[in-house]
Amino acid sequence: METINFQLNKTSHSVTVDPEEPLLYILREEFGLNGAKFGCGLHQCGACMVLVDGKAQFTCRRPCKDFKSKNIETIEGLENENHLHPVQEAFIETQAAQCGYCLNGMLIATVGLLRENPNPSEEQIRASLQTVLCRCGTHSRFFKAVQLAAKKIQ
Repeated sequence: METINFQLNKTSHSVTVDPEEPLLYILREEFGLNGAKFGCGLHQCGACMVLVDGKAQFTCRRPCKDFKSKNIETIEGLENENHLHPVQEAFIETQAAQCGYCLNGMLIATVGLLRENPNPSEEQIRASLQTVLCRCGTHSRFFKAVQLAAKKIQ
């Protein structure tokens, strides 16, 4: 067992855990944060993504020791003072989500992209969202949602 310190949704935390346990399990079991999902377990679907120091990263296989002293932000941490994040608003307005399997990954990937590049091209949007597997095939709505979110943030 090892004590791991990190920021989680703007709050400092310390957990004593097996350092090899995947961060996804810690988020779900220790903190009750269920936005990040277990999808494929292979870092291929994006359902488990969170923002780590502002960048979208997979959590289903990466050990929690890799996240020492990191700033972790989950989908639950995106809202600000009971207001949805502009990306969440844009996804609702464009009705981008269907089954919900990919929604966490799409939202996290979009927030990460827009923090890095507030005015992305369609190619940059495609590259960013390519890391997330969508079973419903609603990609055209996701592109519209990202473009709308970019306008809301500017």
